[in-house]
Amino acid sequence: MVERAETGAVAAETPVLPGVGQRRRGWVIAGVAVLLGGVLGFHRLVPNWPGRIGSLVESFLPWVGLLVVVLLVAGLVRRSAVALVALLLPVGVWVDTFGGLLLPGEEGDGRELVVVQHNVSDGNRDPAGTARALIGSGADLVALEELVDPQVAVYEKSLAADYPHHVVRGTVGLWSKHPLSGEQVVDIKPSNIEEGWSRGVRAVVHSPYGDVAAYVAHLPSVRVGVGGLASQRRDESASLLGRAIAAESVEAVVLLGDLNGVVEDRGLRPLTSQLSCAESGFAFSFPAAFPVARIDQVMARSATVGHIRTLPATGSDHLPVVARVALERAAPE
Repeated sequence: MVERAETGAVAAETPVLPGVGQRRRGWVIAGVAVLLGGVLGFHRLVPNWPGRIGSLVESFLPWVGLLVVVLLVAGLVRRSAVALVALLLPVGVWVDTFGGLLLPGEEGDGRELVVVQHNVSDGNRDPAGTARALIGSGADLVALEELVDPQVAVYEKSLAADYPHHVVRGTVGLWSKHPLSGEQVVDIKPSNIEEGWSRGVRAVVHSPYGDVAAYVAHLPSVRVGVGGLASQRRDESASLLGRAIAAESVEAVVLLGDLNGVVEDRGLRPLTSQLSCAESGFAFSFPAAFPVARIDQVMARSATVGHIRTLPATGSDHLPVVARVALERAAPE
């Protein structure tokens, strides 16, 4: 009994080396930093099952930068050199991936179309005010989604003077300062949705810089639940839209729409693989009360989408986005 008591006393008096706990916490921060850097740099390798987890991670990828800032503060508080060195990895990858979006964008050569994309919301109580806000942007093209009666008549009347050319098919429409032709429905309806669902339209815009095939689309919504991200319908619709654009005979193409996904989301690869996206600007557009993602997109082929930005809130749960699309010069024959 005496020997055990003495042994316990010796153990209780054994000193703990100073700084050991801090060093351990520093290594934890470093490990999380490396993990975040890996997710940023290799997000395509994140499996999309179960629950389309890959798409879910990609939907909020820019916000990883905020987590890096939190780790940086923790590393400074702990005075951990290993944590601060490890943080260089996610910082570098984030800057390489998203740093260009912080730049103002290059000036075009004048061959530009200003375009506005806006999901106006089928519950919008002030369509006339929304129309006035969009007119104030000075855009050449205005693409709208969730056009329903009786609001659609208000948009047609309010936009008529500034945009004499327009087409509405189903719940999507395009208004233009320049003549339109070749208006037609684009079938992007997923196989398990009932007939009467129409959310795609195409028209050729006869701009001063040449013809442009303009597509307006509203892809199906996605939901986040206990089972993950439900995006099957959205992904199928994106594939159908991608096929239509790939078969487009007009070289210059601009796609405007509520795509219910960010450009990093692999579900939009049928589109992002063949169309260029905005070179600068985050333009988070949804939800309007506290935007966390840009799901309203402007993409183009044989054209460059410059800086993209949001406009002030309207009566919708989305913010309008506006961008300049610089058309490429045709190669001399």
